[in-house]
Amino acid sequence: MIGGNRSKIAAAIFVGVLFGCVFAFLYPDGFLSLLPRARQIVANSDLKVPTTSCKSSDQLIILKSKYVAATEEQAVLKEQIRDLTEKVRLAEQGKANEQKRLLDLGVQKKAGPFGAVKSLRTNPTVRPDKSVNPRLAKILQKVSVNHELIVSLANSNVKDELEVWFTNIKRVGIPNYLVYALDEKIESFCLSRDVPVYKRAHGDAKNDQYDDGFESIARGGGNHAVSGLKFRILREFLQLGYSVLLSDVDIVHLQNPFKYLYRDSDIESMSDGHDNETAYGYNHVLDEPEMGWARFAHTMRIWVYNSGFFHIRPTIPAIELLDRVSRRLSRENAWDQAVFNEELVFPSHPGYEGLHASRRTMDYYMFMNSKVLFKTIRKDAVLKKMKPVIVHVNYHPDKLDRMKAVVDYYVKGKRDALDSFPDGSE
Repeated sequence: MIGGNRSKIAAAIFVGVLFGCVFAFLYPDGFLSLLPRARQIVANSDLKVPTTSCKSSDQLIILKSKYVAATEEQAVLKEQIRDLTEKVRLAEQGKANEQKRLLDLGVQKKAGPFGAVKSLRTNPTVRPDKSVNPRLAKILQKVSVNHELIVSLANSNVKDELEVWFTNIKRVGIPNYLVYALDEKIESFCLSRDVPVYKRAHGDAKNDQYDDGFESIARGGGNHAVSGLKFRILREFLQLGYSVLLSDVDIVHLQNPFKYLYRDSDIESMSDGHDNETAYGYNHVLDEPEMGWARFAHTMRIWVYNSGFFHIRPTIPAIELLDRVSRRLSRENAWDQAVFNEELVFPSHPGYEGLHASRRTMDYYMFMNSKVLFKTIRKDAVLKKMKPVIVHVNYHPDKLDRMKAVVDYYVKGKRDALDSFPDGSE
């Protein structure tokens, strides 16, 4: 074994010496002489080896170009997303208006069993905006009760009727009422009688509509002209978040009307009707003999709501009603009560979109017009013992005399106070 190992070592030494002799013969300058030749080979070849700085610069340029491209692509995607979002919004709005309205009012519910389903009657109230008229907002905050009040418009032409109006309101003990004075004389008159009053002044409102036409009608306009102004004026009350019981001055208050309101509709109005059918509606059959088998045409009729006494809540449909009536009265030579009823009642049809407002007719015995009083009540031994909430002298031109007679009959107990007047006007 020892002799074998020695032979292997000797052989390895011999191979090493032989390799060294061959290398020395081929490269007499030694191993380091290979480096310049390697550099020369690299220099003469097509391979280009970039320096560190060049490599970093090129990568930075590439990254910048990619960033710019990505930013542009992101902007395009954002624009596409906005377009798609708007299209979806418009599609949903057009398809689900009714569903959206129900969602706004509350949680969706399943329909109940037969006979147990009841639809909504009232619309949600608007959010109050005190910036509409800050001075009026402060007055209403003091005068109103539960965010509602009686409001009456008056100028010097109706001073005597106004005095009867607020005297009986005070007597009944109604605290929440306000006179909207249309001239300085009425304002001073109310202040002297300790009556809550407001007169519009320049700068009161954010969007001031106080113009020359308004001023001339306010100061010298007759009943119908002044009635046309009230729809513009009432809008501010509703925007401020208050329900208004609008009352003309030719009304005698005998009880507190707020105790008899239902408040379940956008508009709750007294009727010009004089019995159950005319006040609450009836099926009127029109006979056309020339139509033969189809000679009888059924029509649904109701006598108009009185635009001189109605309760209006601060809802979007109610404000839209005021806007519609005001706009038409500014363009047409029309009676405000007719326009008020047309906008409130006419349904949607080709070329016209009806108003979606809920409405209620007041009890015509409690909220009584002067036709009911002088044609029916005073002649009925039972009915004449009943005391109405208000009496509106709307059917007769001799308003002041009849208002005083109403006070004499119902307040002072003079049983013959109404007897001297004719049923109608002379």
